[in-house]
Amino acid sequence: MTSFAPDSVVLNRKLPLWYQVSQSLRASILGRSPRDPLRLPTEEQLAGHYGVSVLTMRQALKELEDEGLITRHRRRGTFIEPDARRASPVRLLGSVDAIVAQQSGMTTELLEHGKGPVPAELAEYYPEIDEVATYHRLRSDEKTGEPTNHARNYVRPEVAALIDPADLARWPMTKVLRDVVGADIGRITDTVQARLADPETARLLHVPLLSPILHYTGVTYDREGRVLDAAVIHYRGDRFSFTVTLDAS
Repeated sequence: MTSFAPDSVVLNRKLPLWYQVSQSLRASILGRSPRDPLRLPTEEQLAGHYGVSVLTMRQALKELEDEGLITRHRRRGTFIEPDARRASPVRLLGSVDAIVAQQSGMTTELLEHGKGPVPAELAEYYPEIDEVATYHRLRSDEKTGEPTNHARNYVRPEVAALIDPADLARWPMTKVLRDVVGADIGRITDTVQARLADPETARLLHVPLLSPILHYTGVTYDREGRVLDAAVIHYRGDRFSFTVTLDAS
């Protein structure tokens, strides 16, 4: 039986290896094609793929098993759970793959794209330019078709020139920037606030006007400190939660 082939990842030795591996594998699972096999490689094969010990790989797999993304069967192997819930909270410890995983596993519709002025709320991130490329996407639950969030990305023009809009209907912006454009991502800052749904958000997400939503702003920088992308995402408050774990080591 052919096994599922996860993406590769460059591990950061400052973060727990099991966590980075679990988030990378999680992103691969949630972003898989429906035609991909459900069986995972063995623990030993996965450990070799990621360059970690079997013990570390076992800890990473336990994280995904606890989340319900995989099931493990003695003597039969480990399998992706095809009907696993996609909107589980994500623990963010600083890994880009954690961001990719959080954005994956949904049906995405590109509503519109073009050029426009830098929004006033994001002007501090683009002090030297007046115009950015804009992308507006609606994400829905794969199984139910229920809208879960809508995102607006404001991308530096020279970076946007390398983006094929069709890729944004397949993959998260972070993955497109890193793996398609080849951007050298240095860091991503996240800000989450509680707000009330405005008329546009209420219409797109099928929620009552003024119902609670999560207002997320994510800013992606390259290693020279230049902003590549600023994203504003509105999440349904009844479908998402964010947990941030601070490592004191």
